[in-house]
Amino acid sequence: MTAPLMSLTWTDHVTGRQGFLVVDRLVRGVSSGGLRMRPGCTLDEVTGLARGMTMKEALHYDPEGRYVPLGGAKGGIDCDPQDPESYGILVRYLRAMRPYIESFWTTGEDLGLTQDLVERAAAEAGLVSSIQAVYPLLDDETEARRRLADAFAVEVDGIGLDELVGGCGVAESVLAALDRAGVPYVGTRVAVQGLGTMGGATARFLTRAGLTLVAVADIKGTVVNPGGLDVDALLSARDAYGTVDRSVLRPGDLELPGEDWLTVEAEVLVPAAVSYAVDTTNQQGITARWIVEAANMPVLPEAEELLSARGIVVLPDVVVNSGTNAWWWWTLFGDIGADADEAFAHTRRSMRALIDLMLARAEADGTTPRAAAHAIVADRLPVIAERFGWYR
Repeated sequence: MTAPLMSLTWTDHVTGRQGFLVVDRLVRGVSSGGLRMRPGCTLDEVTGLARGMTMKEALHYDPEGRYVPLGGAKGGIDCDPQDPESYGILVRYLRAMRPYIESFWTTGEDLGLTQDLVERAAAEAGLVSSIQAVYPLLDDETEARRRLADAFAVEVDGIGLDELVGGCGVAESVLAALDRAGVPYVGTRVAVQGLGTMGGATARFLTRAGLTLVAVADIKGTVVNPGGLDVDALLSARDAYGTVDRSVLRPGDLELPGEDWLTVEAEVLVPAAVSYAVDTTNQQGITARWIVEAANMPVLPEAEELLSARGIVVLPDVVVNSGTNAWWWWTLFGDIGADADEAFAHTRRSMRALIDLMLARAEADGTTPRAAAHAIVADRLPVIAERFGWYR
């Protein structure tokens, strides 16, 4: 595997905390990838995420679309987002990264951060926007920026469209896999780790499609109900970090230890919180048929090998959680407008096509879905480079 185009480590002069930026690849001189903040974040982690962003961009390449995939990048800060010093660290990190954000790195919210917070800190750091590097590629910058701002202002049932599109993509990935296997939605049980932006929206869309949410895990532990949890009640009772207020639980809702979400009786597991959640040890208790990676890198490679050997299918993050990133660019470049129904329809159509393509390729090649996704990317990257230039 080739080395990234750029990799750097930053040390905060006030606290000594470290941050990282990895640019895996540029397309038309620009890269895309969010900024995460979590304690223990490492350069290796950010490097893997940057490579994943290159893949996500390539997977959504449509020669007929207005949105042209960018290169992949990622930023990370080793800090607890709930630390009182975290905002100051975020501002100083963005100020240090300002030359890169102005010229070739477009970024936004990721684990531990919200888009509002990123934009507020970016403004304080002297930036026009966290995605300003892409502006020169737009046909009409003013109209494009207005369209994206309008899209971020759209709410559905009191929830921002930007918080819902990613979960819509994850849910559609699940539904496409069920359809391909001939499994009905009603009666299919789901367990979700993390009820934040991605996990909460995924649970919302899946239960509306007829599936039953039987377990939710957050920082306090796991809540289980074999007959089904009240998703709307849980969503309305969560804080900004996705932690559920236990006072809303019903008599049949049981509180169990944190990792118990992995071993509940369910057909689908959706890790939607932290990286490296499934390892070689705890994978042994998993009996689900599918693991659908809503989080970035939640299943360790060695664990995935063991799961695959047991017939458990892992739908990889590079496909499953790519909807949010793609929605940003579909909207900014003008493939869709600032409308929820249009956004959901486009996301469902695109994600279903990707899942079907990946699973068909895996079946034809006799490989895992992840290997199939990598093969599709390997086919597409030279095509993109031939059309738009190769930056290495």
